[in-house]
Amino acid sequence: MKRFIDVSHTVEHGMITFKGLPAPIICDYLSREESRSRYEPGTEFQIGKIEMVSNTGTYIDSPFHRYANGKDLSELALENLANLDAIVVRADYRNGIEVGKHFFEKISVKGKAVLVNTNWSELWRTDAYFENHSFLTEEAAVYLRDRGAVLVGIDSHNIDDTRGKSRPVHTVLLKSEIVVAEHLCNLNQLPDTRFAFTAVPPKVKGMGTFPVRAFATLH
Repeated sequence: MKRFIDVSHTVEHGMITFKGLPAPIICDYLSREESRSRYEPGTEFQIGKIEMVSNTGTYIDSPFHRYANGKDLSELALENLANLDAIVVRADYRNGIEVGKHFFEKISVKGKAVLVNTNWSELWRTDAYFENHSFLTEEAAVYLRDRGAVLVGIDSHNIDDTRGKSRPVHTVLLKSEIVVAEHLCNLNQLPDTRFAFTAVPPKVKGMGTFPVRAFATLH
């Protein structure tokens, strides 16, 4: 029997994912009450409307997010997003927020989705979530690139250290068309190996980032 574990946050009206970016506005475009006049008695529908920035909730970054000539969401190959052989690397933030190369050196990452479980997601929807969060080092990103990782995800606010203005991990990974997943959650519910990972965004042209329903498939 297959078992599915959701590792994405719920997108809710008014929530803040990234400080300084607007919260999503979720409302009715056509309410059930308003729809009743359009249909026979007893028949009603709701059509929703959402206004949001693409960096909302749990999302993936495509190369276009960082590079003007990089692949956008519509150009990503499904084989690099769905049913990926995956592994979890444990790097609890209480032991240090810097996730360096040594965390990955004893495991095979070739062709895999590498998910970094820092437990930072415990702070989701708190002010502490945005500050001094867990992140990968540039050296770790280079190592993962050179060893053939397909996707790299993290359960914290950003895969890069946001205390400065450089973003070397995004730069290294996205330049090599390695998809980045951020704001994951529930990674502590996953085994270290032997599961599949899926994070597929809508097929949108001209956009580099979008929320996903990310999940693991356990056999």
